[in-house]
Amino acid sequence: MRSPQPRFRDLSVEECHALLASQHVGRLAFAYKDRVDIEPIHYVHDNGWLYGRTSAGTKLEVVTHNRWIAFEVDEVRGPFDWESVVVKGGLYLLRREGSAQEMETYDHGLAVIRRVLPVALTNADPTPERALLFRIHIDEITGRAARA
Repeated sequence: MRSPQPRFRDLSVEECHALLASQHVGRLAFAYKDRVDIEPIHYVHDNGWLYGRTSAGTKLEVVTHNRWIAFEVDEVRGPFDWESVVVKGGLYLLRREGSAQEMETYDHGLAVIRRVLPVALTNADPTPERALLFRIHIDEITGRAARA
């Protein structure tokens, strides 16, 4: 008995945003000079942006030189039963200092993060070293899906 042939298709923009909203772990890809790296990150999707937090380190050093990144999230149920979304855009660090707009953006980012982890940046935070907030603007979004 033959297995059914997989069918592949592009996801609509709405389907891409729905997948981003349903997941909270993805992979951030960034380049610096002649090196490309990819790291898993937690994130929250909100109104055309992806919000996350991290600790100081390599990726932040890199994005201060080149803010353009790619981000991927998948939902895999089987070899021919999956959906995948790729976002391209700029990564922006959020600071709780500066102008009123910068502080408002920071507070909004923290509120978004707390939708998934209510204790983020409190004394009960399980990862207090991840004290730096960022957001990624969704400049481009594409998605693919497979079904058996």
